[in-house]
Amino acid sequence: MKIFKSPIFMVVLLVFTLLSAREVQAMHIMEGSLPKGWALFWTVVTIPFFMLGIRRLNYIFKNQPNKKLLIALAGAFVFLLSALKIPSVAGSCSHPTGVGLGAILFGPAIMSVLGVIVLLFQALLLAHGGISTLGANAFSMAVVGPFVSFAIFRILRKSKVNIGVSVFFAAALGDLCTYIVTSIQLGLAFPDPVGGFVASLVKFLGIFAITQIPIAIVEGIVTALVYDKIMEYEGNGVFNEDIN
Repeated sequence: MKIFKSPIFMVVLLVFTLLSAREVQAMHIMEGSLPKGWALFWTVVTIPFFMLGIRRLNYIFKNQPNKKLLIALAGAFVFLLSALKIPSVAGSCSHPTGVGLGAILFGPAIMSVLGVIVLLFQALLLAHGGISTLGANAFSMAVVGPFVSFAIFRILRKSKVNIGVSVFFAAALGDLCTYIVTSIQLGLAFPDPVGGFVASLVKFLGIFAITQIPIAIVEGIVTALVYDKIMEYEGNGVFNEDIN
């Protein structure tokens, strides 16, 4: 059947495969890693973006119901990519984020909701991240990453840059900024005894830069390919709704 050959079916299948994994570790800040004050701070900062995303999501569900399938695909894409782990240094791991695709298709606000849902499922089912650190992880991956991706995409498109190139840079830079923010969060929570926040930030950035730059490049390529395929299916009436 045609549905079994579609990219949507393949993404869903891979998500269910990942759900059955016994152990997944990645660079989400793990449960109990942050002091309670910082964990609460990042949660409070994230809540307004989450509420904005809820409003935007309700608007689309009410006025553009045919986009529900595409929103589900964007969420599955985030889950799939962010659940993959690539060994880094010092016993850590890095991973793609996948948030750029949804930010480009629907704007950054919706991704705050999808990102929180993905992070919550990963914390509960895959021991990936944590509940106390959900706010911090959501701010870096589900708030900053999507807003950066959306802004880069819009700037490049207004500058008449090729759409494939625009998607690539939007997804890649959104990925990198997620890790920069995570490094800032860790630097603020654990300042170096001698060099303070700056020395700690440099240390955390150095730990993940080795693997995250090539990962961001790969994520940009994959996102551009998936976006192109979505546009192809949109042209064939699969989603039956205008995008962008």
